[in-house]
Amino acid sequence: MTGVIYARYSSDNQREESIEGQIRECKEFASKNDIQIVDTYIDRALSARTDNRPEFQRMIKDSAYKSFETVIVWKLDRFARNRYDSTHYKRILKKNNVLVISAPEKISAGSEVVLLETLLECMAEYYSV
Repeated sequence: MTGVIYARYSSDNQREESIEGQIRECKEFASKNDIQIVDTYIDRALSARTDNRPEFQRMIKDSAYKSFETVIVWKLDRFARNRYDSTHYKRILKKNNVLVISAPEKISAGSEVVLLETLLECMAEYYSV
């Protein structure tokens, strides 16, 4: 399986080590799960309350080329802190046969995944307001 890593931090107060830590954990997850990382997308000092993130948008567009099968994030709130954006972009990725996976958040592949992801997305949106 092939994958990409999406990492971001939201403010100028955070340091580059935040990105390095996210990437390190995502790479460890990929290695343990036989996922070959083919690219990394990084947005620095950009909030996920909006989809106005250049690397995020590039990743979404690149998914149409079918060059990767999964997006690995450190946590789902790195992908989006707006549940509508999260749903919208996960749907685009799904059409392109790409799955979003959180490295540390163990979410099963069963039918309950929708409930758990929705709860996590709502919490991320609540705490970012």
